[in-house]
Amino acid sequence: MMIIGTDYHPGFQQIAFVDTETGDYGEQRLEHREEAEKSYRDLVAHGVRIQVGMEASGHARWFERLMAELNIELWIGDATEIRSKRVRKQKTDRQQTSRNWKPPSATTRRANS
Repeated sequence: MMIIGTDYHPGFQQIAFVDTETGDYGEQRLEHREEAEKSYRDLVAHGVRIQVGMEASGHARWFERLMAELNIELWIGDATEIRSKRVRKQKTDRQQTSRNWKPPSATTRRANS
């Protein structure tokens, strides 16, 4: 299974990922909606099981629909709760992605159940 945490912006996504079977992990910036869509479709085409975590955002409806279409498990976390876990208050996309892919908590809801 691949677990992906994404910091979603309308023009790009900053993601952190881990493959739970191989232990491979990394970060990537997906520059445009088309690049993000192609990346997720390619993973699904290769038979990769995926779980995505993201902070709640009003601009991500197309992304939520894509996850549902591809049968990718999507978890959406409460933005306030995610921010409260941060030790330093400096906001960076890298910090957010690493927090978004952690296991769900009581304040996280599954988007496409």
